[in-house]
Amino acid sequence: MYPATHHFRTTRALRTCAIALLLLPLQGGHTAIDNERALKFFHTHTGESLEIVYRREEQYIPEALVEINNFLSDFRTGDATDMDPELFDLIFEIRDALGSDATFEVISAYRSPKTNEMLRQRSGGVARNSQHVLGKAIDIRLRGVKSSQLRDTAISMQRGGVGYYESSDFVHIDTGRVRRW
Repeated sequence: MYPATHHFRTTRALRTCAIALLLLPLQGGHTAIDNERALKFFHTHTGESLEIVYRREEQYIPEALVEINNFLSDFRTGDATDMDPELFDLIFEIRDALGSDATFEVISAYRSPKTNEMLRQRSGGVARNSQHVLGKAIDIRLRGVKSSQLRDTAISMQRGGVGYYESSDFVHIDTGRVRRW
């Protein structure tokens, strides 16, 4: 048997090592918590909210993607699709570049072909082959951030399309080809 002082020293040493490991930065200077990606949404048409971790390390969380896909479904028809996960990464990185962790207000995300055609009949600004129909677009605001600032940051990323609708106060972001309007 070891004396009680040995047990105390061993326990103390183990505790010190455990704390040091928790504080030790992982590859790339990120801690374990930094390797989680979470988004917060409020849907302006449904009044629903969603706060969710959708990615850990380099792995998307399948159940979280299903939940986000349902949340971002066509609010007019209830139809859903598999949204492009790179869109979630893009808006996460835009928000991060703005130094924010605020909630995205969703105006539109997935649109069924039926909804897209109906909107095309009402407005000249809706594309026939909209990125919304492909699950690659979202129209958003970011609470606490001017939409013009959100637009400028999205444009600087050079990772897809960015449209600015000043009179309606929202920004369209998609993962299609790089362009802006």
